[in-house]
Amino acid sequence: MMAAIFHKRGGIENLKFEDVPTPQVGPRDALVKVRACGLNHLDIFTREGSHGVRAPLPHIGGLEPAGEIAELGAEVRGWRVGDRVLVGAATTCGECEYCTTGNDNICPYRKVVGVNIDGGFAEYICVPASILLPIPDALSFVEAAAAPSAFGTAWHMLVTRAAIKPGEWVLILAAGSSVGVAGIQVAKHFGCQVIATASTQAKLDKAKELGADYLVNYAERNFAHEVMRITANRGVDVVFEHVGTDTWEKSIASLRPTGRLVTCGGTTGRFGQTDIWSVFWKQISLLGSFAWTAKEFYPVWDLVGKQVFRPIIDRTFPLVETAAAQQYITDRKQFGKVVVVN
Repeated sequence: MMAAIFHKRGGIENLKFEDVPTPQVGPRDALVKVRACGLNHLDIFTREGSHGVRAPLPHIGGLEPAGEIAELGAEVRGWRVGDRVLVGAATTCGECEYCTTGNDNICPYRKVVGVNIDGGFAEYICVPASILLPIPDALSFVEAAAAPSAFGTAWHMLVTRAAIKPGEWVLILAAGSSVGVAGIQVAKHFGCQVIATASTQAKLDKAKELGADYLVNYAERNFAHEVMRITANRGVDVVFEHVGTDTWEKSIASLRPTGRLVTCGGTTGRFGQTDIWSVFWKQISLLGSFAWTAKEFYPVWDLVGKQVFRPIIDRTFPLVETAAAQQYITDRKQFGKVVVVN
């Protein structure tokens, strides 16, 4: 089969399009013919070996494969060859203290598809059949591949960790990113007032179409000052933070007393200065959020299938152009999701 593979970590020149062996199917596995695979910043970190990500080598990335079952192991039940499926995010042990308390997203034995095991930037992927989900009839392969990381992450951040409530003010950073697009939709679904930031008017216009109530161009204005202007110096209840170093201080400054900052990543860097006085004086909460749990993804996937949540596709790239697709999101050209298709 053909795959986008790297044999050493580093620059984009290390990502090659090569013929590699098709995976062998074990008794409890499924071989999936990949039709589409969502692209994420984590795919870039995996190829670079940056942000603490150390994938085994050689490696095939791709976190969000969707396709058709091509072959099933002898012990697999409940699936048929030809079924349209989404490949789940990870395998877990099911037995540790985190798995047994519903926190399988932080299972110490968790193996992320496309990071710890080979992913979907290939013609085929082999995974345990237990992590497959059926793709609703209303969704195309591209739409299915565009949804999990964005909406699973946004749901875990806003619903599970920040516990948003109707009427609260939510600041969504980098609204042009796929997780920003999802964050706007999740916050509006729960009746929140949304302030969205982006670097261009075109991205802000699209954020408004998704339901954002107020818009801030962070390339032109200090978004913390704009938040205070918009909220009459009150501040927001929740900051949806995933940018990192470049925005951290302004994110904390945007919070009202008793506000919550929830973060799922640090694209621009992992360290940020924190005004400790603001933390205790305003009684703010800093909440970490990592991926999503298997249990909470079911309502998310149901809402995506009913098209209540809509993955926004910026553009697609053929599998052979996976390197160009990674460069495209590195250059921050997209609004919404970039998907590799086969």
